Amino acid sequence: MKLTEWTMEEQEQLIHFMTTNTWPYHGNAHPARELIEITIEEGGYQSDEVKTFWVENEDDEQVGIVKIYDLQDEIPLFDLRIADEARGRGYGPQALKMVAEYVFQLPEAKIRLEGHTRQDNFAMRKTFERAGFVKEAQLRQAWFSPKEESYYDAVTYGMTREDFLKGTATPVKWDDDSHPEVSKKEDYSFSEELQTERLIIRAPKVEDAEVAWKAIISSHDALKEWMPWAQTKQTLEQTTTNLRQAVADFITRKDLRLHLFLKETGEFVGSSGLHRIDWTVRKFEIGYWIDSKFEGKGLMTEAVERITQFAFEELDANRVEIRCDSENVRSRSVAERLAYTLEGTLHYDSLSSDGKKLRDTCIYAKTKG
Repeated sequence: MKLTEWTMEEQEQLIHFMTTNTWPYHGNAHPARELIEITIEEGGYQSDEVKTFWVENEDDEQVGIVKIYDLQDEIPLFDLRIADEARGRGYGPQALKMVAEYVFQLPEAKIRLEGHTRQDNFAMRKTFERAGFVKEAQLRQAWFSPKEESYYDAVTYGMTREDFLKGTATPVKWDDDSHPEVSKKEDYSFSEELQTERLIIRAPKVEDAEVAWKAIISSHDALKEWMPWAQTKQTLEQTTTNLRQAVADFITRKDLRLHLFLKETGEFVGSSGLHRIDWTVRKFEIGYWIDSKFEGKGLMTEAVERITQFAFEELDANRVEIRCDSENVRSRSVAERLAYTLEGTLHYDSLSSDGKKLRDTCIYAKTKG
C-alpha cells in the first residue's frame, strides 16, 4: 500500500469518491457536491495547513482518502475514509501507520498525531488500536448526528512522537490525580465555568453551534477585517465541525476556548479563551471576538478581566498575552483598559486577515508577581 498526494487536477475524482460512498459516523453521511467544491475552493483539501492523500492498494486502486490538517501546528490531526467496498480488508490500520510515518518524518518534528471518532464507531476504534494509537479521552455527548438528531459520545486517540520512534503504545494513567507525586504543573483540573457581574463564561459545547454561527454571520463584516477564519461566510456545518474540535481540544487541554453568555437573558455574546498554551512555561494567550450587537457595552473587557484572573489564580500562569493588529483599536483598548503592558510592536510580523498586506502586531502582557 502507499499514500499518493491528491492534486487539484483530481478534483472530480475526489468529488466522486466523497459522494458515491457513505459516511455513517460523520456529521454529514452524504456530502453534496456543492459543499465539497466550496471546501476545495477554500483550501480545505490542499493548503499550507492541509494535505490530502489517496490510499492506494497493491493494485494501485484508490481505496481510501486521508486528509491531514493543522500541519502548521505541532499537533496535526487527520480524517481517514475508506471506500464502502474496501472496508474490512485491513486497509485502515495500514493507511494510518503510513500517516503516522509521514507526520513524524516531517522536518518540523511534530509532537503528536491525533484523531477523533464517534464512540460507537468500533471499526474505526479498532483501526486506531491496530495502528498503535492510544485512547486518551471520551467526550460525553460531543458528537451530533443530524440524521438521528441525537448526540453521541466522541473518543480521542493519539500517538506521541516518542511512542512512534520506539514502536510502543504507552497507556494513559487515568488515575493520575490520585497520586501525590503529580506536580502542580501536571494538574490540568480546573473550573469549566466562570461568572462575572453580567456574564457566564464556560467551556464550549457542541449544542452552542447554532447560536455561535448566527453571531458569526450577523457580525461577518466586523469580523472579516481582523479574523482570517472569517474571510468567507461559514456554514452551520462548518461551525459545528469547528466546535466539535474545540470541545475535544478543551478536554485534552490543547486549547481552552470559552463561550460568553449574558446572565440575564442567556444570549450568546461572543467567544474568548486561552490559546497557544505552553503548559511547561505556564504561558497563555487570550483571544476574543464579540457579536457586533453587543459592542460598546464593556462586556468583552469584563470577560477578559475574569479570564486573566482565572489564568493566574487557577492555572498558575506565569505569563498571559494579548496579541493584536496594531490597527485593531477595539482589541487594543481591551488590553489597555485592563492595564496590560505593551511590551513591543513587531513590525511586518503578519499579513492582514485577507492575506494581502503586511501588518504590525502589538504584544501586550501581564506576568506573575
